[in-house]
Amino acid sequence: MSDKKNPVSRTAMWILMGLLFVGLAGFGATNLTGTVNTIGAVGNQRLHANDYFRELQQEIRSIESQTRQVLSIDQVRQLGLEQRALSRLVTRAALDHEAAEIGLSIGDANLQRKIIQISAFRGIDGNFDRDAYRFTLQQAGLSERGFEDNLRAQNARNIIKDAVLSRLHMPTQMADVLLDYLLSRRSFTWAVLGARDLTTPVPKPTEADLREHYDANTDDFTLPETKEIAYVLLTPDMVLGEIEVDESALRALYDDRTDQYNRPERRLVERLVFSDTDTAASAMAQLEIGGSNFDLLVETRGLALGDVDMGDVTRAELGEAGAGVFAARVNDVVGPLPSPLGPALFRINGILTARVTSFEDVRAELHDALAADRARRLVAAQVQKIDDLFAGGATLEEVAQETDMELGKIAWNAQVFDGIAAYTAFREAALAVTAGDFAQVAFLDDGSIFAIELRDTLPPRAEPFEDVRDRVLAGWAQVATEEVLQARAAALVTTLARDGDFAAAGLAPRVETAQIRSAFIEGTPPDFMDDVFAMAPGDVRVLSADGRVFIVRLDESLPPADTPETAQLRTALSGELDQALAAEIHEIYVRDARLRARPQIDERAVDAILMSIR
Repeated sequence: MSDKKNPVSRTAMWILMGLLFVGLAGFGATNLTGTVNTIGAVGNQRLHANDYFRELQQEIRSIESQTRQVLSIDQVRQLGLEQRALSRLVTRAALDHEAAEIGLSIGDANLQRKIIQISAFRGIDGNFDRDAYRFTLQQAGLSERGFEDNLRAQNARNIIKDAVLSRLHMPTQMADVLLDYLLSRRSFTWAVLGARDLTTPVPKPTEADLREHYDANTDDFTLPETKEIAYVLLTPDMVLGEIEVDESALRALYDDRTDQYNRPERRLVERLVFSDTDTAASAMAQLEIGGSNFDLLVETRGLALGDVDMGDVTRAELGEAGAGVFAARVNDVVGPLPSPLGPALFRINGILTARVTSFEDVRAELHDALAADRARRLVAAQVQKIDDLFAGGATLEEVAQETDMELGKIAWNAQVFDGIAAYTAFREAALAVTAGDFAQVAFLDDGSIFAIELRDTLPPRAEPFEDVRDRVLAGWAQVATEEVLQARAAALVTTLARDGDFAAAGLAPRVETAQIRSAFIEGTPPDFMDDVFAMAPGDVRVLSADGRVFIVRLDESLPPADTPETAQLRTALSGELDQALAAEIHEIYVRDARLRARPQIDERAVDAILMSIR
């Protein structure tokens, strides 16, 4: 039928098709696979090939839209997309079988109400249109019977889901426990002792002390797995000497950038437009007699300053108002002056002087820009030649001899960021390379090209003592300092337990009041608040980290604050817990329904459909 006779909008049709493909796909549609009609059965429900085909296409398109890459059949299998689509189809069929077994259906009257509520089936008068109904289904490749059966099934599944999940609530104690963990509060007093608090310096270690510390902390002095990588590299800087830039090219680039180098005088302007000259003149008079100001005029019109801001404009851009605006000073308001929108008042917020940059002033800049661009092109032009050399069996060393590429080596692991390892593309290639991989050219962010080969992989190993001697010494000193400070802190704890006065114990106390678990306390280690929350009121504890010792006394344990924000969080937590419970119960029910329906899948039919998607 013609569009004139069936006034169904293209937008409405696509909305319906999206609904059909996601939830109601398949019945009555043309067989997309050509030869395979079904792929199995779930209870009394047949699994139609067309339905599976569309489910699989939906999975594939979803991934392709995210990655912007076309997936191969192998990638589809590796990602498990074919099984994901099949699982969704089987689940839907199992619930349809369940509904059929218990005789559940929405009935003809309810089905009719559902159909006439779908906007895509309405005519120009807003009411259900039988012709529009038939036409839209035909366009989607669906029969009326198939669509209506599918709609019945979908609503029956929704009834089952609602029945299973109705009135499911997690016990309120769960939300209270989580809320207490997140928002309960602690008040405490603490002090810190560091190396400056030592009465005597830590003695110098002996060689035996350092060796003992090195042996006891091997993890701190162990190199990660390291790849010995050989590479060839060609950067634009390496070929700059071959680049010649003629005067005409420099002049042409200067002309292309004339707006950047030469800018006329400009004004920062706000423009308030009026309907006629008399109204604009009246507003100007209010400004001149001091009864108003520009901001108030803007506000009175129901506008914000952003609505009247023109930014920086040239005299030419202001048209007939240009002369008057450019003759004014900063903060002046002038007008009424003509504008394309009508008479207007203009406020001048700033003056930007003209900027003229001569060719000679930027000659070096232009030369560098042109040379760098041509160097990148020259590098890129060599890619095909280098790839051909690799394809012919050339080694990195041979490529370096026959081209401008330079040979290099690097011991790379995830902690190395020097030299070529500073480039993300190189680190990604180094992470992925394995023994036996053929070298191939890849690009770096700055237009450089490189190729790599894995020559050896070194397992995790201890760094030689002499190479890390300074780090061993620093580690030993930190441990020794903490031990001395801990001994002093232990004595102070006894004093604090007796009189509770930090200052009397020679400490500089810091008092924290009603802090929650996630609070950041400056100057403390990352797990400091976890330790505080593990204490009971009145406890005094000594903590150590990074060569410092912390003395902490828990003064008070407080519940979450009674605030509207706390109530909102409790409600949100309860809602999330209820949703989690509902999801788990529904999953259990669906799994049981699938088991009882005993799905039977024709794997050969599934494979045939999978092979037909490209």
